[in-house]
Amino acid sequence: MIIRNFGLRHGRQALSAPPSAPSSCLRLLSTQKTTTTTTTTAVAGNQEAMEQLAALSATHAAREARLAAKRQQHEIAEMPSKFKKFIAYQKQTEKLGSEVERRYLPDEIIRNPPHDASLEELMAAQCHMGHHTSSWNPANSRYIYGERSDIHIISLEVIAAHLRRAARVVEEVAYHGGLILLVGNRKGQMPIVTRMAELAGACHLFQKWTPGCITNKDVLLAGGQLKIVNERDEELGGFEEHLRDCRPVTPDLVVCLNPLENYTLLRECALATVPTVGIVDTDADPSWVTYQIPGNDDSLRSVALIAGVLGRAGERGQQRRLEDAKQGIVKWQTPRDVRGYIDKANSLAAEEAKAEREKRLAEGAVDESGLKPADLMTEDEFLAEMFGHGAAPSKY
Repeated sequence: MIIRNFGLRHGRQALSAPPSAPSSCLRLLSTQKTTTTTTTTAVAGNQEAMEQLAALSATHAAREARLAAKRQQHEIAEMPSKFKKFIAYQKQTEKLGSEVERRYLPDEIIRNPPHDASLEELMAAQCHMGHHTSSWNPANSRYIYGERSDIHIISLEVIAAHLRRAARVVEEVAYHGGLILLVGNRKGQMPIVTRMAELAGACHLFQKWTPGCITNKDVLLAGGQLKIVNERDEELGGFEEHLRDCRPVTPDLVVCLNPLENYTLLRECALATVPTVGIVDTDADPSWVTYQIPGNDDSLRSVALIAGVLGRAGERGQQRRLEDAKQGIVKWQTPRDVRGYIDKANSLAAEEAKAEREKRLAEGAVDESGLKPADLMTEDEFLAEMFGHGAAPSKY
Protein backbone atom coordinates (compact mmCIF):
# COMPACT_ATOMS: atom_id res chain seq x y z
CA MET A 1 0.00 0.00 0.00
CA ILE A 2 2.86 2.36 0.91
CA ILE A 3 4.70 1.57 -2.35
CA ARG A 4 1.54 2.23 -4.41
CA ASN A 5 0.97 5.61 -2.75
CA PHE A 6 4.67 6.50 -3.25
CA GLY A 7 4.43 5.69 -6.99
CA LEU A 8 1.20 7.57 -7.46
CA ARG A 9 2.52 10.66 -5.70
CA HIS A 10 5.78 10.82 -7.59
CA GLY A 11 4.07 9.92 -10.84
CA ARG A 12 1.72 12.88 -10.58
CA GLN A 13 4.74 15.13 -9.88
CA ALA A 14 6.57 13.81 -12.93
CA LEU A 15 3.59 14.32 -15.22
CA SER A 16 2.98 17.89 -14.02
CA ALA A 17 6.70 18.89 -14.26
CA PRO A 18 8.16 20.83 -17.30
CA PRO A 19 10.08 19.03 -20.13
CA SER A 20 13.31 19.02 -18.13
CA ALA A 21 11.69 16.71 -15.65
CA PRO A 22 13.31 13.47 -16.93
CA SER A 23 16.59 14.45 -15.36
CA SER A 24 14.81 15.13 -12.08
CA CYS A 25 13.06 11.82 -12.30
CA LEU A 26 16.30 10.10 -13.00
CA ARG A 27 17.90 11.79 -10.00
CA LEU A 28 14.94 10.88 -7.78
CA LEU A 29 14.31 7.32 -9.01
CA SER A 30 17.87 6.17 -9.70
CA THR A 31 20.46 7.93 -7.45
CA GLN A 32 23.00 5.22 -6.73
CA LYS A 33 24.91 5.35 -10.01
CA THR A 34 24.94 9.18 -10.16
CA THR A 35 26.25 9.55 -6.58
CA THR A 36 29.15 7.21 -7.20
CA THR A 37 30.30 9.07 -10.30
CA THR A 38 30.18 12.50 -8.57
CA THR A 39 32.20 11.32 -5.56
CA THR A 40 34.95 9.82 -7.75
CA THR A 41 35.21 13.01 -9.80
CA ALA A 42 35.46 15.19 -6.66
CA VAL A 43 38.23 13.06 -5.14
CA ALA A 44 40.25 13.22 -8.32
CA GLY A 45 39.82 17.00 -8.51
CA ASN A 46 40.91 17.42 -4.89
CA GLN A 47 44.07 15.42 -5.47
CA GLU A 48 45.01 17.55 -8.49
CA ALA A 49 44.33 20.74 -6.54
CA MET A 50 46.48 19.54 -3.63
CA GLU A 51 49.31 18.62 -5.97
CA GLN A 52 49.12 22.03 -7.65
CA LEU A 53 49.06 23.74 -4.25
CA ALA A 54 52.09 21.74 -3.10
CA ALA A 55 53.94 22.64 -6.26
CA LEU A 56 53.10 26.32 -5.81
CA SER A 57 54.18 26.19 -2.18
CA ALA A 58 57.49 24.60 -3.06
CA THR A 59 58.07 27.17 -5.80
CA HIS A 60 57.21 30.01 -3.42
CA ALA A 61 59.49 28.63 -0.68
CA ALA A 62 62.37 28.29 -3.10
CA ARG A 63 61.85 31.82 -4.35
CA GLU A 64 61.75 33.15 -0.76
CA ALA A 65 64.94 31.25 0.12
CA ARG A 66 66.72 32.75 -2.90
CA LEU A 67 65.53 36.23 -1.95
CA ALA A 68 66.60 35.76 1.68
CA ALA A 69 70.05 34.59 0.58
CA LYS A 70 70.37 37.62 -1.68
CA ARG A 71 69.28 39.96 1.12
CA GLN A 72 71.78 38.40 3.53
CA GLN A 73 74.60 38.73 1.03
CA HIS A 74 73.58 42.34 0.41
CA GLU A 75 73.55 43.11 4.15
CA ILE A 76 76.97 41.49 4.64
CA ALA A 77 78.37 43.52 1.77
CA GLU A 78 76.98 46.77 3.27
CA MET A 79 78.27 46.15 6.81
CA PRO A 80 81.65 47.96 6.39
CA SER A 81 80.02 51.06 4.92
CA LYS A 82 77.32 51.10 7.60
CA PHE A 83 79.94 50.74 10.36
CA LYS A 84 81.92 53.67 8.96
CA LYS A 85 78.75 55.76 8.87
CA PHE A 86 78.02 54.78 12.49
CA ILE A 87 81.50 55.79 13.65
CA ALA A 88 81.25 59.11 11.84
CA TYR A 89 77.81 59.78 13.33
CA GLN A 90 79.03 58.82 16.78
CA LYS A 91 81.93 61.27 16.58
CA GLN A 92 79.58 64.02 15.48
CA THR A 93 77.11 63.44 18.31
CA GLU A 94 79.38 62.28 21.16
CA LYS A 95 79.34 65.70 22.84
CA LEU A 96 75.60 66.19 22.56
CA GLY A 97 73.19 65.57 25.42
CA SER A 98 73.90 65.08 29.12
CA GLU A 99 76.81 63.21 30.66
CA VAL A 100 75.89 60.21 32.78
CA GLU A 101 78.18 60.00 35.78
CA ARG A 102 78.07 58.91 39.40
CA ARG A 103 77.46 62.01 41.46
CA TYR A 104 77.91 60.43 44.89
CA LEU A 105 80.52 57.95 46.06
CA PRO A 106 80.27 56.99 49.73
CA ASP A 107 84.04 56.98 50.35
CA GLU A 108 84.95 59.88 48.06
CA ILE A 109 84.64 62.38 50.91
CA ILE A 110 87.18 60.33 52.90
CA ARG A 111 89.66 59.71 50.08
CA ASN A 112 89.53 63.28 48.74
CA PRO A 113 88.09 65.63 51.39
CA PRO A 114 87.42 69.28 50.52
CA HIS A 115 89.50 72.18 51.81
CA ASP A 116 86.36 74.03 52.86
CA ALA A 117 82.70 73.10 53.26
CA SER A 118 79.95 75.16 51.66
CA LEU A 119 76.43 75.42 53.04
CA GLU A 120 75.17 73.05 50.34
CA GLU A 121 77.75 70.42 51.27
CA LEU A 122 76.93 70.78 54.95
CA MET A 123 73.24 70.29 54.24
CA ALA A 124 73.87 67.33 51.91
CA ALA A 125 75.94 65.69 54.66
CA GLN A 126 73.07 66.26 57.17
CA CYS A 127 75.27 68.30 59.49
CA HIS A 128 72.24 70.40 60.46
CA MET A 129 70.22 67.49 61.88
CA GLY A 130 70.05 67.56 65.67
CA HIS A 131 68.40 65.31 68.24
CA HIS A 132 64.84 65.15 69.51
CA THR A 133 63.66 68.26 71.31
CA SER A 134 63.19 66.30 74.53
CA SER A 135 66.91 65.42 74.76
CA TRP A 136 68.44 68.80 73.97
CA ASN A 137 70.93 70.68 76.13
CA PRO A 138 69.79 74.27 76.72
CA ALA A 139 73.41 75.44 76.43
CA ASN A 140 73.16 74.75 72.67
CA SER A 141 70.29 77.18 72.13
CA ARG A 142 72.60 79.69 70.41
CA TYR A 143 73.41 77.11 67.72
CA ILE A 144 69.82 75.98 66.98
CA TYR A 145 67.95 77.53 64.06
CA GLY A 146 64.58 75.93 64.74
CA GLU A 147 62.79 72.63 64.95
CA ARG A 148 60.77 70.43 62.63
CA SER A 149 58.85 67.28 63.48
CA ASP A 150 60.22 67.54 67.04
CA ILE A 151 63.81 67.51 65.71
CA HIS A 152 66.16 70.44 66.33
CA ILE A 153 67.72 72.02 63.24
CA ILE A 154 71.23 73.50 63.66
CA SER A 155 72.02 76.68 61.78
CA LEU A 156 74.23 75.97 58.76
CA GLU A 157 75.85 79.41 58.94
CA VAL A 158 76.88 78.79 62.55
CA ILE A 159 78.32 75.40 61.60
CA ALA A 160 80.36 76.91 58.76
CA ALA A 161 81.71 79.73 60.95
CA HIS A 162 82.77 77.44 63.81
CA LEU A 163 84.25 74.89 61.38
CA ARG A 164 86.44 77.54 59.74
CA ARG A 165 87.59 78.78 63.14
CA ALA A 166 88.53 75.25 64.25
CA ALA A 167 90.31 74.61 60.92
CA ARG A 168 92.37 77.76 61.47
CA VAL A 169 93.36 76.54 64.94
CA VAL A 170 94.44 73.14 63.57
CA GLU A 171 96.43 74.77 60.76
CA GLU A 172 98.34 77.09 63.11
CA VAL A 173 99.12 74.32 65.59
CA ALA A 174 100.49 72.19 62.76
CA TYR A 175 102.45 75.17 61.39
CA HIS A 176 104.16 75.76 64.75
CA GLY A 177 105.18 72.10 65.03
CA GLY A 178 102.60 71.09 67.62
CA LEU A 179 101.51 67.51 68.28
CA ILE A 180 97.85 66.88 67.33
CA LEU A 181 95.84 63.92 68.61
CA LEU A 182 92.69 62.82 66.71
CA VAL A 183 90.13 60.75 68.59
CA GLY A 184 87.07 59.00 67.15
CA ASN A 185 86.04 55.68 68.66
CA ARG A 186 82.50 55.17 67.42
CA LYS A 187 81.62 52.40 65.02
CA GLY A 188 82.64 53.31 61.47
CA GLN A 189 84.90 56.24 62.42
CA MET A 190 88.19 54.35 62.11
CA PRO A 191 88.83 55.11 58.39
CA ILE A 192 87.81 58.74 58.96
CA VAL A 193 90.26 59.22 61.84
CA THR A 194 93.14 57.45 60.11
CA ARG A 195 92.71 59.44 56.90
CA MET A 196 92.55 62.73 58.83
CA ALA A 197 95.70 61.82 60.77
CA GLU A 198 97.46 60.92 57.52
CA LEU A 199 96.67 64.32 56.04
CA ALA A 200 97.53 66.37 59.12
CA GLY A 201 100.61 64.35 60.09
CA ALA A 202 99.09 63.73 63.53
CA CYS A 203 98.45 60.87 65.94
CA HIS A 204 95.11 59.08 66.03
CA LEU A 205 93.04 56.94 68.38
CA PHE A 206 90.02 54.89 67.31
CA GLN A 207 89.75 52.68 70.41
CA LYS A 208 88.62 53.43 73.93
CA TRP A 209 90.63 56.08 75.72
CA THR A 210 92.65 54.76 78.64
CA PRO A 211 92.01 57.03 81.63
CA GLY A 212 95.15 58.71 82.93
CA CYS A 213 97.17 58.83 79.70
CA ILE A 214 97.56 62.60 80.19
CA THR A 215 97.32 63.16 83.93
CA ASN A 216 99.27 59.98 84.77
CA LYS A 217 101.34 59.64 81.61
CA ASP A 218 104.60 58.90 83.47
CA VAL A 219 103.18 55.56 84.59
CA LEU A 220 100.87 54.53 81.76
CA LEU A 221 103.03 55.67 78.85
CA ALA A 222 106.45 54.83 80.24
CA GLY A 223 108.64 53.09 77.70
CA GLY A 224 106.92 54.55 74.64
CA GLN A 225 108.97 55.11 71.50
CA LEU A 226 110.07 58.70 70.90
CA LYS A 227 112.44 60.42 68.51
CA ILE A 228 114.07 63.83 68.12
CA VAL A 229 113.66 65.57 64.76
CA ASN A 230 114.82 68.87 63.33
CA GLU A 231 112.76 71.54 61.60
CA ARG A 232 112.63 69.39 58.43
CA ASP A 233 111.30 66.34 60.30
CA GLU A 234 114.64 64.56 59.91
CA GLU A 235 115.53 62.31 62.82
CA LEU A 236 118.61 63.38 64.78
CA GLY A 237 121.06 61.04 66.43
CA GLY A 238 122.92 61.35 69.70
CA PHE A 239 119.84 61.63 71.91
CA GLU A 240 119.55 57.99 72.89
CA GLU A 241 120.44 58.64 76.49
CA HIS A 242 117.95 61.49 76.74
CA LEU A 243 115.14 59.44 75.15
CA ARG A 244 115.61 56.71 77.75
CA ASP A 245 115.03 59.16 80.60
CA CYS A 246 112.64 61.72 79.11
CA ARG A 247 108.97 61.97 80.07
CA PRO A 248 106.16 61.00 77.65
CA VAL A 249 104.93 63.87 75.51
CA THR A 250 101.57 65.61 75.89
CA PRO A 251 99.55 66.58 72.83
CA ASP A 252 99.29 70.26 71.99
CA LEU A 253 95.79 69.89 70.54
CA VAL A 254 93.12 67.17 70.79
CA VAL A 255 90.38 66.82 68.16
CA CYS A 256 87.47 64.69 69.38
CA LEU A 257 84.76 63.56 66.97
CA ASN A 258 82.42 62.16 69.65
CA PRO A 259 82.71 64.09 72.93
CA LEU A 260 79.85 62.23 74.64
CA GLU A 261 81.87 58.99 74.84
CA ASN A 262 85.15 60.75 75.74
CA TYR A 263 84.32 62.86 78.76
CA THR A 264 87.31 61.44 80.65
CA LEU A 265 89.68 62.48 77.85
CA LEU A 266 88.25 65.99 77.70
CA ARG A 267 88.43 66.30 81.48
CA GLU A 268 92.11 65.32 81.49
CA CYS A 269 92.82 67.82 78.72
CA ALA A 270 91.15 70.54 80.77
CA LEU A 271 93.27 69.67 83.82
CA ALA A 272 96.45 69.69 81.71
CA THR A 273 95.42 72.92 79.88
CA VAL A 274 95.40 71.17 76.51
CA PRO A 275 93.02 72.87 74.02
CA THR A 276 90.37 70.66 72.43
CA VAL A 277 88.20 70.73 69.30
CA GLY A 278 84.99 68.71 69.22
CA ILE A 279 81.75 68.14 67.31
CA VAL A 280 78.93 69.23 69.63
CA ASP A 281 75.44 67.89 68.93
CA THR A 282 72.27 69.31 70.48
CA ASP A 283 72.38 66.76 73.31
CA ALA A 284 76.02 67.46 74.31
CA ASP A 285 77.53 70.05 76.63
CA PRO A 286 79.49 72.65 74.63
CA SER A 287 81.55 73.59 77.71
CA TRP A 288 83.44 70.29 77.51
CA VAL A 289 85.57 71.43 74.55
CA THR A 290 87.52 74.60 73.87
CA TYR A 291 86.56 75.09 70.22
CA GLN A 292 83.06 73.83 69.48
CA ILE A 293 81.82 72.72 66.06
CA PRO A 294 78.01 72.43 66.20
CA GLY A 295 76.87 69.54 64.05
CA ASN A 296 75.48 66.06 63.73
CA ASP A 297 77.89 63.61 65.40
CA ASP A 298 75.76 60.53 64.61
CA SER A 299 76.00 60.66 60.79
CA LEU A 300 79.23 59.22 59.39
CA ARG A 301 78.93 61.42 56.34
CA SER A 302 78.68 64.53 58.52
CA VAL A 303 81.64 63.47 60.64
CA ALA A 304 83.67 62.60 57.52
CA LEU A 305 83.06 66.05 56.03
CA ILE A 306 84.03 67.94 59.19
CA ALA A 307 87.06 65.72 59.84
CA GLY A 308 88.16 66.05 56.21
CA VAL A 309 88.15 69.85 56.42
CA LEU A 310 90.19 69.74 59.63
CA GLY A 311 92.62 67.24 58.06
CA ARG A 312 93.14 69.51 55.06
CA ALA A 313 93.82 72.40 57.43
CA GLY A 314 96.51 70.37 59.21
CA GLU A 315 98.00 69.44 55.83
CA ARG A 316 98.25 73.12 54.87
CA GLY A 317 99.98 73.91 58.16
CA GLN A 318 102.54 71.13 57.70
CA GLN A 319 103.28 72.25 54.14
CA ARG A 320 103.79 75.85 55.24
CA ARG A 321 106.13 74.78 58.05
CA LEU A 322 108.30 72.64 55.76
CA GLU A 323 108.48 75.35 53.09
CA ASP A 324 109.60 77.91 55.66
CA ALA A 325 112.12 75.44 57.10
CA LYS A 326 113.78 75.16 53.69
CA GLN A 327 114.30 78.93 53.80
CA GLY A 328 115.70 78.83 57.35
CA ILE A 329 112.53 80.11 59.05
CA VAL A 330 111.62 78.18 62.20
CA LYS A 331 108.44 79.10 64.08
CA TRP A 332 108.76 76.65 66.94
CA GLN A 333 111.11 76.45 69.89
CA THR A 334 113.15 73.56 71.18
CA PRO A 335 111.50 71.96 74.25
CA ARG A 336 113.04 72.90 77.57
CA ASP A 337 114.13 69.39 78.49
CA VAL A 338 115.80 68.86 75.11
CA ARG A 339 117.53 72.21 75.38
CA GLY A 340 118.77 71.32 78.88
CA TYR A 341 120.16 68.03 77.59
CA ILE A 342 121.95 69.85 74.75
CA ASP A 343 123.48 72.38 77.14
CA LYS A 344 124.57 69.61 79.46
CA ALA A 345 126.11 67.65 76.59
CA ASN A 346 127.93 70.78 75.37
CA SER A 347 129.33 71.53 78.83
CA LEU A 348 130.55 67.96 79.19
CA ALA A 349 132.15 68.12 75.77
CA ALA A 350 133.84 71.42 76.71
CA GLU A 351 135.17 69.97 79.94
CA GLU A 352 136.51 66.92 78.12
CA ALA A 353 138.16 69.12 75.51
CA LYS A 354 139.69 71.31 78.23
CA ALA A 355 140.99 68.29 80.11
CA GLU A 356 142.44 66.87 76.90
CA ARG A 357 144.15 70.20 76.15
CA GLU A 358 145.62 70.46 79.63
CA LYS A 359 146.88 66.91 79.36
CA ARG A 360 148.57 67.62 76.06
CA LEU A 361 150.07 70.83 77.47
CA ALA A 362 151.45 68.91 80.39
CA GLU A 363 153.05 66.48 78.02
CA GLY A 364 154.47 69.34 75.92
CA ALA A 365 152.69 68.29 72.77
CA VAL A 366 150.99 71.69 72.20
CA ASP A 367 152.60 75.12 71.85
CA GLU A 368 150.25 77.88 73.08
CA SER A 369 152.40 80.72 71.77
CA GLY A 370 150.56 80.80 68.42
CA LEU A 371 147.02 80.18 69.76
CA LYS A 372 144.31 82.79 69.98
CA PRO A 373 141.49 82.93 72.54
CA ALA A 374 138.99 81.80 69.88
CA ASP A 375 141.01 78.65 69.33
CA LEU A 376 140.38 77.59 72.92
CA MET A 377 136.59 78.16 72.79
CA THR A 378 133.89 75.64 72.09
CA GLU A 379 131.46 76.17 69.28
CA ASP A 380 128.71 77.57 71.54
CA GLU A 381 131.19 79.85 73.35
CA PHE A 382 132.43 81.17 70.04
CA LEU A 383 128.87 81.85 68.81
CA ALA A 384 127.94 83.49 72.10
CA GLU A 385 131.03 85.71 71.87
CA MET A 386 130.16 86.63 68.28
CA PHE A 387 126.40 87.31 68.68
CA GLY A 388 126.27 88.21 72.33
CA HIS A 389 125.11 86.13 75.27
CA GLY A 390 121.55 84.85 74.87
CA ALA A 391 121.43 85.62 71.15
CA ALA A 392 123.24 82.58 69.81
CA PRO A 393 121.02 80.63 67.34
CA SER A 394 120.41 76.99 68.05
CA LYS A 395 121.02 74.37 65.41
CA TYR A 396 118.40 72.05 66.99
